[in-house]
Amino acid sequence: MPRFSVIVPAYKVQAYLHECLESVLSQSFPDLELIAVDDCSPDACGEIIDEFAARDPRVRPLHLPENRGLGRARNAGMEQATGDYLVFLDSDDTLAPDALHAISDRLKETGEPDVLVYDYARTYCSGETVRNKVAVQLTEQGPAPFRLEDRPGLLRVLMVAWNKAYRREFVERANLTFPPGYYEDTPWTYPALMAAESLATLDRVCVHYRQRRQGNILGTTSRRHFDVFDQYDRVFAFVAERPELARWRPVLFRRMVDHFTTIFTRPGRLPRGSRAEFLRRARAHYRRYRVPGAPVPLRARLRHTLVRLGLHRTYRAVQLAMALRRRVRRRAALLARALRAALLQLHYQVQLRLPVRADRAVFAAYWGRGHGCNPGALERAFRAHAPRVRTAWIAHPEHQDTVPEGTRRLRPGSAAYWTALARSKYLVNNVNFDRRLVKRPGQVLIQTQHGTPLKHMGLDLRERPAAARDTDFAELLRGVDKWDYVLSANRHTTLTWERVYPGGYTTLPYGYPRNDVFQRATSADVTRLRESLGIPKDAVAILYAPTHRDYRRTQRGPLDLERVLRRLDPRFVILARAHYWQDGPLSRGDGVIDVTGHPSVESLCLASDALLTDYSSIMFDYANLDRPIVVHTEDWEAYDAARGTYFDLRSFPPGAVARSEDELIDIFATGHWRGSRSAQLRAAFRERFCPYDDGRAAERVVRRVVLGETEVLPVVPLAERHPVPSAAALADPPLPTVPQPAGPLPVTDCL
Repeated sequence: MPRFSVIVPAYKVQAYLHECLESVLSQSFPDLELIAVDDCSPDACGEIIDEFAARDPRVRPLHLPENRGLGRARNAGMEQATGDYLVFLDSDDTLAPDALHAISDRLKETGEPDVLVYDYARTYCSGETVRNKVAVQLTEQGPAPFRLEDRPGLLRVLMVAWNKAYRREFVERANLTFPPGYYEDTPWTYPALMAAESLATLDRVCVHYRQRRQGNILGTTSRRHFDVFDQYDRVFAFVAERPELARWRPVLFRRMVDHFTTIFTRPGRLPRGSRAEFLRRARAHYRRYRVPGAPVPLRARLRHTLVRLGLHRTYRAVQLAMALRRRVRRRAALLARALRAALLQLHYQVQLRLPVRADRAVFAAYWGRGHGCNPGALERAFRAHAPRVRTAWIAHPEHQDTVPEGTRRLRPGSAAYWTALARSKYLVNNVNFDRRLVKRPGQVLIQTQHGTPLKHMGLDLRERPAAARDTDFAELLRGVDKWDYVLSANRHTTLTWERVYPGGYTTLPYGYPRNDVFQRATSADVTRLRESLGIPKDAVAILYAPTHRDYRRTQRGPLDLERVLRRLDPRFVILARAHYWQDGPLSRGDGVIDVTGHPSVESLCLASDALLTDYSSIMFDYANLDRPIVVHTEDWEAYDAARGTYFDLRSFPPGAVARSEDELIDIFATGHWRGSRSAQLRAAFRERFCPYDDGRAAERVVRRVVLGETEVLPVVPLAERHPVPSAAALADPPLPTVPQPAGPLPVTDCL
């Protein structure tokens, strides 16, 4: 018996069905059956379903002899289902990657509830993705499972069947089925939530709800929208048969009226000439199901009154008046924002005429994110080596908790922000400041950058439209002209920056300040960091940090981390850190610790025993720890074609190279990831890319730029550096290898 029965009815969706079915079968959680129901579709849906069934035994095709409609097609699928839980998916929508794994984990955590409600996001043909606006109702905080009366706010979540997982035994016991009609989800979802003895929520997008330009049934103009009245009759009949549910009548009544008014006011649904009739039917239902004395929210009273009286023309007049009011409010808000922006710029112009403060420095990183990277290390060095200089950090409100005590916190766009930009002598960032920044005489701008370039950067992106997108190269060069100093960690970086960011700045080849911690951390620091991350004491922690793919619209993780871990020794765990441009975690499951939101990537490096990456610049920093590095280059050709690279990483890697997921598993299972050949490759890589990172890079910058010292601190040679060992390097006994199937290893040429 599978864990999930995923039921997908299909009718006239041949353009979307393949993607839908693929999203189910490619889930990292394989314990499922996919019941694909061909609702006598006149297009190629039936053939597509049969093709999937021929290639994957988990697909159970079901061809109906006549078109029955969405609800009855789902019923036919339920009759064939054998899974513990039923999951419905419309055939033009898709499951998000790892959705079933997350659902299964949450079901276990909450004691196998009757119904689990999860989140969705609307996807548009433009590529835009918008998450459900009432996702706050799906919070996982608080006791679980629970009853509906404990969380009545769940009734505000979209009343559809496909954002929930239902225990099959519960569905059979409650005798839940879908009726015919347009709004078949209504008499299914309300009864399911009200009758469930245990509910739980999952605060994660599990379904991508496609917003089609044409072909959406509920978006068509038709008298079939009158079907909504029959569906609410069924809902109230269900409640009438169960006296214990009578307390839900006032809530259902309010939701019913809201639903009626949505259909009535939504353009393009009701045919011309039918609106008055629709409102008369709505008035009849209002009077039939109204609960005398039940409170109506203040914001809904006018709407309820108009439905109760059935005033068609009055309703339209009020609707037009409210639309006009909203437009006026929007224009007033735009005017207020424009006025505020103008006043702030006037404030900035005034501040530009006041003296520069020699004892002020302002820092920022990654477009207003938290304290960290090279600017974060420099900010600490300012306080340590130039305490007379008062520091401030620019960060959005959600990141200001990362700013250390003693450092002033600035919100982007505020008056204090513009004052700091106008009057601070030292401006430090790893990206460009606001383009409206006026660089004044006496100000010093330090561009720290945020990595050693493997991929093309700056002016080299002019020939890479997929990566450059809408980059304004003239504006980029105007920003470069404001730089006074640029940091570099090696000769390759120096030569690259000076070519792709041509300007009159001075390059400081002192190393990257963010890497100083690698030479100063102790074994006690490593132990503390591992404990804070929940890494088991004897585990071998692999930090997995893939980079952004410019050639992909969605940034799905390139590796099946659960499959990798299943093939390795149980002592392996993976610290999964998604790129900051990626939404959501890379994976969820046993042995995978999501560290995407951790504020310090340097701490993650110290806590890990090895790095697994693809083309991320983190490999250049991690090499300073002299710990094993494995690179996964399965899509190298596509990445290089879209982004461009400065050298072939496969020919000069920092360690073992895996060209596929299976090769990657072999590298870790056989111990090659930390073998002698990997150590030789790492040594050559460190010699080329880590010449200056000896733990004093930040101090060198402060002494040169702030204290005015001309004599640079000598660099400690690589052979004399002793970064803190990893926990695995000190483990006793050593990690065993895992026996693999007989046959030659496909990675010997790169080891």
